[in-house]
Amino acid sequence: MTRRGWLLFATMSIFWGIPYFFIKIAVSELDPAVVVFARVGIASIALLPVAIHRGVLRQFRKKWLMIAAFAFIQIIGPFLLISYGETHIASSLTSLLIAADPLLVALFALRFDPGERVGGLRLVGLFIGMGGVIVLLGLDIGGDGQRLLGAAFVLLAATAYAISALLIKQPVIAALPRLGVVVIECSTATLVLLPLAVTRLPSRFPSFSVIASLIVLGLVCTALAYLAFFALIAEVGASRGTVITYVNPVVSVFLGVALLGEPLNAAIIVGFLLIIAGSWLSTGGRLPPSLGHLRRARLQQQVSD
Repeated sequence: MTRRGWLLFATMSIFWGIPYFFIKIAVSELDPAVVVFARVGIASIALLPVAIHRGVLRQFRKKWLMIAAFAFIQIIGPFLLISYGETHIASSLTSLLIAADPLLVALFALRFDPGERVGGLRLVGLFIGMGGVIVLLGLDIGGDGQRLLGAAFVLLAATAYAISALLIKQPVIAALPRLGVVVIECSTATLVLLPLAVTRLPSRFPSFSVIASLIVLGLVCTALAYLAFFALIAEVGASRGTVITYVNPVVSVFLGVALLGEPLNAAIIVGFLLIIAGSWLSTGGRLPPSLGHLRRARLQQQVSD
């Protein structure tokens, strides 16, 4: 992988590893609906001029309504569920449960997508990852009703992400410019959430840390993150680009433990390892091509020596 590819990979691991930390800060003073509204609103303001400049919105004249409906599955629903979930559970636990997204994709593919169906080692990985989720829910959360509710919200968000991942592969959506899709989704989310956000505004002006968190969520974790992700996919391809799924939770857990004082216990560590291992196996269990070539080259050199 090129130096530019590694730089984009590191950037994306941070951009999509930090949102749970900032969501936790924001929901401490604001209603989750207000947090999500601000996030998608800031992203829309930042991305819309870029989309107009590149002329990508012209291809959506007859398809914008479909993408607007898609926004409910990929952005509005998950963003709200995650934000409401983080009012009950830690940001680090949230990121670990979201990391189960590849597992849910593999699970749904058993019924709805023959091209993504798993078997053999990939099926074993599916069960391993699900075991990690059970460890988190059973050992870390236990019988705490509020935490179970928060975890349920986050798992529903992961479910929505998994469904959207399967839908976005459909030719009618896959053929559209990704930047345009994101702009229409964020703009739709902003308009839909406006009435709800207005009724849930805080009685006093939020603190500086909350305002800064909203700006980071909208500008960095959404707008800049999507632009960087598109650049990463163009540079290294989709298979290697999606490896960030396995790195994001590491960033989130570190921030949660180091800066928010969230617990790091055996259940979290075991659950994390099981989910990451299961996700990796269920999605193919292969090294990125560049690493695979390097490993084979070393083996060949050892043989020749």
